[in-house]
Amino acid sequence: MAGFNRLRNVLEAGLVGLFLVQALRAVVSLVYSRVAGASIYPALDLNLLDLNTPGLVTPLEVQTELIVLAAGLAVPLLSIFVGGWRGFLFLTGLALAGARFVMAVPDGVVSPLISASLVVGLGLGYIASMVRHRLTHVPYVFVIGFTADQVLRAAGNTLDPSLGGSYLPVQIGLSAALAVLVIASAVRPVKLGDGERRGLFTLWGGVGLGALLFLQLALLASPNAVAGRAGFDYTPLVPALIIATALPLIPAVRGAARGFVGLFDPAAQGWVWLLLLALMIVVGTRVQGVVGASALVVGQVIASLSWWWLARPQAEKERNASGLWMVVTVLVFGLLVVCDLFTYEYAYVRDFAGQLSFLNRVVPPLLRGFRGLGLAVLILAVVLAALPVVASRRSGAWSGGTRLQSVFGLLVVAVAALVGLFFARPPVIVPARDLTEIRVATYNIHAGYSELYHYDLEGIARTILESGANVVLLQEVEGGRLTSFGTDQALWLARRLGMDRRFFPTNEGLYGLAVLSNVEITQADGLLLSSRGLQTGVQRVRVRPDDGEISLYNTWLGVLLEGTGGGSLDAQEQDQQRQLAEILSLMLSHGGGSLNTLGRFVLGGTFNNIPSSDLVGTLTRIPGVVDPFADENPINAATFRQIGRSARLDYVFTNMLALGRLVLDSAASDHRLAVVGLNVSR
Repeated sequence: MAGFNRLRNVLEAGLVGLFLVQALRAVVSLVYSRVAGASIYPALDLNLLDLNTPGLVTPLEVQTELIVLAAGLAVPLLSIFVGGWRGFLFLTGLALAGARFVMAVPDGVVSPLISASLVVGLGLGYIASMVRHRLTHVPYVFVIGFTADQVLRAAGNTLDPSLGGSYLPVQIGLSAALAVLVIASAVRPVKLGDGERRGLFTLWGGVGLGALLFLQLALLASPNAVAGRAGFDYTPLVPALIIATALPLIPAVRGAARGFVGLFDPAAQGWVWLLLLALMIVVGTRVQGVVGASALVVGQVIASLSWWWLARPQAEKERNASGLWMVVTVLVFGLLVVCDLFTYEYAYVRDFAGQLSFLNRVVPPLLRGFRGLGLAVLILAVVLAALPVVASRRSGAWSGGTRLQSVFGLLVVAVAALVGLFFARPPVIVPARDLTEIRVATYNIHAGYSELYHYDLEGIARTILESGANVVLLQEVEGGRLTSFGTDQALWLARRLGMDRRFFPTNEGLYGLAVLSNVEITQADGLLLSSRGLQTGVQRVRVRPDDGEISLYNTWLGVLLEGTGGGSLDAQEQDQQRQLAEILSLMLSHGGGSLNTLGRFVLGGTFNNIPSSDLVGTLTRIPGVVDPFADENPINAATFRQIGRSARLDYVFTNMLALGRLVLDSAASDHRLAVVGLNVSR
């Protein structure tokens, strides 16, 4: 019976972990999008839009949501006073099950950010109380939680399926299961001394927990993020990372880890652990291919074993302040998320105006200085995550188990990996052949967000379907950033549309350009361009619609923004001219020194300048290069459309005969898809 009760508690811990992981990821993206949406609200002309438009939010609404977020994250503090009472564990467990159900209700009366905030706060409060009564089960919260999350995200092609309305029946079942397990644990608790001990989190444990959560969500527990950073295929990484995450469930593995660290002096064990994890992160993000991917998989094994070091047994009459250190967890996690944000958003940092202008000498340069520091942020997280191990003087935090438990754990790991592999397997794509016409589109998807920062990948997919495009050049594509729910957008769109894909990263392996195609892709590569502002590049993809090939060049040139680190608008336009010159030089090299010998080609993307600019004029003056939209009504040809203003910033240039053109009026992004029909006859 004691063994059954322990298994029940492990399952309970795993469900708590799954709910916490899903909600924490949602909170990051929702805070980003809601704050961004509120920031543009004062400039909107409300007479020009429907007040029920998705994403429309007032600063007051967001302020209320952030207050609730702060209040929710303060729930763990209650455990300082009542955490020793088992009733607190019971109440927070039931409340967590209910809050996670509310979070899954589509178009509910409760804001998604508010419900997700409550789930995170209640989850951390539950853990702060659990450590007092069931120390040995705390690591299972995170190991099982992240393992289950990876399996579910594989089923959703990297997009968490719990974000969709169709997930509600599943969530009802999971919330009901957690409620039953919580009640059962309250009725028949495992007694102290019967495999259970009292424990607590220390300050270093709180710091380490925040850093480990960041490492998991930003990289190690995200197969698509690992694939992007290491330049490796997503599909084999899904089962590999599931295995790496779940391996500590096997007592024999924990025993092997205990034997390994036992080779070192207790004072050196933490430093060895830190250096090993840091080494794996460095190799994994700097060496591309199988070596880098393997290093990050090993790094995940090390990180997953680290959950056992965060809490320790509580001494007799020792005061337990675990709830307070949960707040430190939130602060550390939030700090790392902000640092990670500006490794991508550095080019959009504007100078302060008015009374805050005195900060312009310090704050904007500091935030812009995060350019290229993605690895540095990860290493900082590694150092913080290893602090509990460094501060500990124990010879090993891992508990053992029986041979039968190891066999059972191995079976669980194998089943999870096989299920993940089943969901992650690539679809069979039958390319279109022997075409006489091909439709090529360019679409800046704005990282999946609309103008009002409503996340709508499904709307983007419907727009592409409506266009009938065979090949789509995508810009501002994300491959697993925290601010876009950790989704590999190119992979998700490709599988949703039944197309092949190629992604070319320009920033930190997770942001860049992509091409979707239902025509056979024969080659893909890219080049980073000189950039004063946001690092950008050009992607080349060759497709075979008939017995020959067409070269596609996809780009996103620097944006023109005043008050940023890119300098004056003239300097930024000169930057665009340099970038275009580098693209043309690349195309000339592919054509043996002449565009005439390059063959059929398309150059498209977001050029961030208007048709009358010198930049666009440089292209239209090239003999044989045509702009199919050149004689179109400017209003109809506008691809950048925001409330009250529009402009043409996205182009398709080609040396092929254009048969038709269209700009689709879809608000899924703040750009519009432009599609051109081309005669492929040579």
